[in-house]
Amino acid sequence: MKNIAVIGAGTMGNGIAHVFAQNNYSVSLIDVKEESLNRGVATITKNLDRMVAKEKIDEAKKNQTLANITTYTDMAAGVKEADLVVEAATENVDLKLKIFSQLDAVCPEKTILSSNTSSISITKIAAATKRPDKVIGMHFMNPVPIMKLVEIIRGYATSNATTEAVVSMSQNLGKVPVECNDYPGFIANRILMPMINEAIISLHEGVAGVAEIDTIMKLGMAHPMGPLQLADFIGLDVCLSILNVLHDGLGNPKYAPCPLLVNMVMAGKLGAKSGEGFYDYSEGPKNAKVAGSFV
Repeated sequence: MKNIAVIGAGTMGNGIAHVFAQNNYSVSLIDVKEESLNRGVATITKNLDRMVAKEKIDEAKKNQTLANITTYTDMAAGVKEADLVVEAATENVDLKLKIFSQLDAVCPEKTILSSNTSSISITKIAAATKRPDKVIGMHFMNPVPIMKLVEIIRGYATSNATTEAVVSMSQNLGKVPVECNDYPGFIANRILMPMINEAIISLHEGVAGVAEIDTIMKLGMAHPMGPLQLADFIGLDVCLSILNVLHDGLGNPKYAPCPLLVNMVMAGKLGAKSGEGFYDYSEGPKNAKVAGSFV
């Protein structure tokens, strides 16, 4: 498999396209908006320039990587030769079901359809297609060019051949594929999101402040980033969406999102991407400061 299509040119999509292109796959990067594609390619270029500056790759490798990427606003044109599609659109179940139904109609019969979803049921996504045996989860971690893990999620009907092909391809990217079964949140977010939610609850109840919570987890638990800052970088709207999937799918009140998180998302305080969450990013991520009081 050499032809890859990536649906969505945002943070995850452009990172996935970058990694495939750098490993000599032919990549179609697809988005509904031309400006999103331009931003995605600009991000890939900036990240490649950083790698050149650190002497991890040379200028020729950078140029070849960019040459391996073609952008499309027309999904049908972008996937017509795809061996594998990786969907990296917004974490919204209705949107994903619509995309997979469309992909099933326009992709070649051979094409494996994968989703970068961090929590939504692969079995449910596969049911929107007529090829459930060729639908699988490929949950990359952010930032994709750096993080080694790919969480591989088998749906109820995912075939062994599909799983083996995707595991092998992930290894070809220099990633470490780890399989898990299709239950809400899989493993990564089933464990991570309750921790983040508990940190927000602790803040909401006044147990400790933002900096104190993050410092305790960094210094006491050897986490590279505190849970509240991590939530900001994931996106508070994404955290809320995943917690809702866990809460709805498992029916356990322990997964109910903290009211503070709900209010912050309603107020548009989404974290780093909106400029403010638990921290204020107006002076850049490296100069983030705690963003006021939280009630």
